[in-house]
Amino acid sequence: MAFFLETLLGGLMAGMLYSLVALGFVLIFKASGVFNFAQGAMVLFAALAMARFAEWIPKWTGISSMVFANVIAFALAGIIMFAVAWLIERLVLRHLVNQEGATLLMATLGIAYFLEGLGQTLFGSSIYKIDIGMPKEPIFAMESVFQGGILINKEDLYAALIAAALVALLTLFFQKTATGRALRAVADDHQAAQSIGIPLNHIWVIVWCVAGVVALVAGMIWGSKLGVQFSLATVALRALPVVILGGLTSVPGAIIGGLIIGVGEKLSEVYLGPYVGGGIEIWFAYVLALAFLLFRPQGLFGEKIIDRV
Repeated sequence: MAFFLETLLGGLMAGMLYSLVALGFVLIFKASGVFNFAQGAMVLFAALAMARFAEWIPKWTGISSMVFANVIAFALAGIIMFAVAWLIERLVLRHLVNQEGATLLMATLGIAYFLEGLGQTLFGSSIYKIDIGMPKEPIFAMESVFQGGILINKEDLYAALIAAALVALLTLFFQKTATGRALRAVADDHQAAQSIGIPLNHIWVIVWCVAGVVALVAGMIWGSKLGVQFSLATVALRALPVVILGGLTSVPGAIIGGLIIGVGEKLSEVYLGPYVGGGIEIWFAYVLALAFLLFRPQGLFGEKIIDRV
């Protein structure tokens, strides 16, 4: 039982990180109808910016405090992601309003390659580290209940708590603020929102800025765990099954889908892996996403599209 709970908790913590990346997809798709294939590149670009600024700030200021360097680096990286979001809307998306989905898809692919190249030019192509002070040693919990207790990775626990806090803040933002309600109105009906005076261009800039902050937090966490390298851009591929499972238009779906996939990966690898030679964790999410595309393409919480003829 203790081993099962260890596996379950590990899956839930991994699932929260998947949900964090998936949120970037959902936010942009809800507000603008664009499936943003550049989200992985945004995660990489944000992580590179923070890693390099955290390295440069002590040299620029002469202050050796790691906490100070990380706070300033996070703020500077956030400003850069806001600027990137504004430029994407201003220079690309504004000129592609009402274009075909394939056109918008190719535009986001172009943005992804551009950000990867720009990140390499500005920040270098080596492997960098982000040290935000998350403890890496494991802890043992519930020792009075289970013999030996349950092993929990502190770094994974802290990362999951940070992701959960950001998800909760975004939920409050969408539900309780005027801007959040405007975003939901635009997501429900662009033309109706525009007819009551909601400026679409401003809303899209806000959504891309929020997605940029989500990418920054995701890049910070994944960079702390894995190091900042160009393979970090592929982390978005891990979030694609989450989006398919939860539904492209559902924020709660991104959260629940991430948790389901995180837990499913861990449990299937541990309990089914020995019978099939292992490696289930690599492809489990994609097989589950394929099953949903075949039998419930709108996902668990997505809106069912009905074409009337």
